[in-house]
Amino acid sequence: MIKPMGHLPEGVGEMKTFTAYIEWDPEAQLYVGIVPGVRGAHTQGASLDELHENLKEVLELCLEGAQEAGETVDFPQFFGLQQIEVAL
Repeated sequence: MIKPMGHLPEGVGEMKTFTAYIEWDPEAQLYVGIVPGVRGAHTQGASLDELHENLKEVLELCLEGAQEAGETVDFPQFFGLQQIEVAL
C-alpha cells in the first residue's frame, strides 16, 4: 500500500492505488479501461491521459457509492497477468 508523504487536506482519507486493465478498441477508436474487482469501474477515453482521468473519476464515484450504501469494499489486490495462446 502506498502512503502519501506530508499532510493531506482535511477530509481526505488514506490514499489507495488501483490497477486498471486497458485495451484499445479499434472499432470505437477509443481506449477502454476497467478496474477489476470494483463493480462499475469502467470507462473509455480518446487518449491515455483522458482515460486515466476518467478512470480516476469513475473509481471515486464507485467507491463513494458503495460507502454511501453501507457496502464493504474488499479491495482487489493485483496479482499478475497471463497471456493465453489459442489456435484460431
